[in-house]
Amino acid sequence: MRTAVLSVRTLVLILCFVTSHQSFSQSITTGNGKVEFGLGLGPMFFLGDLGGHGGEGKTFLKDLNLPLTKISTGLFLNIYAADWLGFRAAVNHGKVEGYDNLIKDKYGDEYFRKLRNLQFRSTILEAYVAAEIYPTAFVERYDGFQGKLRPYGIIGIGVFKFNPKGEYFDPNGTSRWVELQPLHLEGQGMAEYPDRKDYKLTATEVPMGFGAKYYLKENFYIGMEVLHRKTFTDYIDDVSTTYIDASLFDQYLPAQQAAMAHQLNYREYFPANQNTRPSLGEQRGNPTQNDAFFSTLLKFGWRLTDQNTPESRAARQMRCPSFY
Repeated sequence: MRTAVLSVRTLVLILCFVTSHQSFSQSITTGNGKVEFGLGLGPMFFLGDLGGHGGEGKTFLKDLNLPLTKISTGLFLNIYAADWLGFRAAVNHGKVEGYDNLIKDKYGDEYFRKLRNLQFRSTILEAYVAAEIYPTAFVERYDGFQGKLRPYGIIGIGVFKFNPKGEYFDPNGTSRWVELQPLHLEGQGMAEYPDRKDYKLTATEVPMGFGAKYYLKENFYIGMEVLHRKTFTDYIDDVSTTYIDASLFDQYLPAQQAAMAHQLNYREYFPANQNTRPSLGEQRGNPTQNDAFFSTLLKFGWRLTDQNTPESRAARQMRCPSFY
């Protein structure tokens, strides 16, 4: 009687067929390769009450002052729970600015913003955690990452620190940038304005955006990402609501700070005419919309893989034949 003997090749084919689904689903979630780290850099843009273009204040790209673009930098660490899902922890540092005097006067709705003539700058230091979702993972065939483009969406939660400053001109003509929060320019903390509390210099954010990675090597990629931050503060630029009674600065602040507050509260035609003041309660900012900022990042990332581990060598030797 002839005994049927399975060849090694036949056995491998059967094992590959039976375990193919598991092989695909575990392609990036094994210990060797599920962690990525890297860095990003690119322009950061402010979206708030100061600056912008002509006409009414607009949203997102329509209201950017490109000359104020500053470069941000950051570090990130990714851990993959599945081929289609990763979790990111990141820290970023950048700067944002806004200048009313850059608005192009078209004799329209931008007139009063340009007349306001305010300006600010602030550093931004943020930390956040987020989920990355890779929709193409459901149709990808795993045969390595090199040469692959992987688009993704991202959403998370984080915190950031800011500290708005304005340029103050001393009577002797010299200038310096001073912190605006201690000046209470919109009456924050004053008894006459009980609804206006002192704002904190740390706020929460919801980062959201999209990007894509292209793997130049199995363990190295470059990528582009647009990341928008929805924030829960309207005081990144120290501007939010209406003008207060300017005489209160002398009542609540030391003489030197009071002089700063008078100048930085409203700067119509400054420095030619420092005495012009807006009407009490006149709009200074828009309290119905919180400030926001976003960045466009060029990213460089590395997967923590070791091609010479016993597991990696065994995986290469046992790789299933490709049929398509």
